[in-house]
Amino acid sequence: MNEKHMQSLFGNYLKKNPPNCSEVYELKYTKGTSIPFANIKEHQAKALLDAEENSLYHKISDPPVFYGMNTRFNAKRPFDCFCLVNVKSFVVVWFYTPRQRKLFIKIGIKTFLKLKENSDRKSFTEKMAIDASTKVINISEK
Repeated sequence: MNEKHMQSLFGNYLKKNPPNCSEVYELKYTKGTSIPFANIKEHQAKALLDAEENSLYHKISDPPVFYGMNTRFNAKRPFDCFCLVNVKSFVVVWFYTPRQRKLFIKIGIKTFLKLKENSDRKSFTEKMAIDASTKVINISEK
């Protein structure tokens, strides 16, 4: 299990259960009992806040193409860029434990930043995340 697997599970969940309005997410994963607040980088928190409070423009990078490279493995980009305005923004965390239920904990960015600011700790636990969460999603593989 890794963050790539989390991305796949979360993406499949969203395809089957789309939100009723646009949302953006920063996904974080751990096999431990806590996640350092610093794992959500300053530029990521800023981008989530900008998308929620103001606007966020982002150009989607084109993948590099080299001579003789097989491009069939490059995902096609849906478009060149986007601008998000007043979009709900979340940090989604997963405290992975083998052979246990998969709980994806969705925390609003403003709530997450308050949790970080008011904590005496340098990291947050699953219980802290659940207490601060907007939603806890139980994802089961089928």
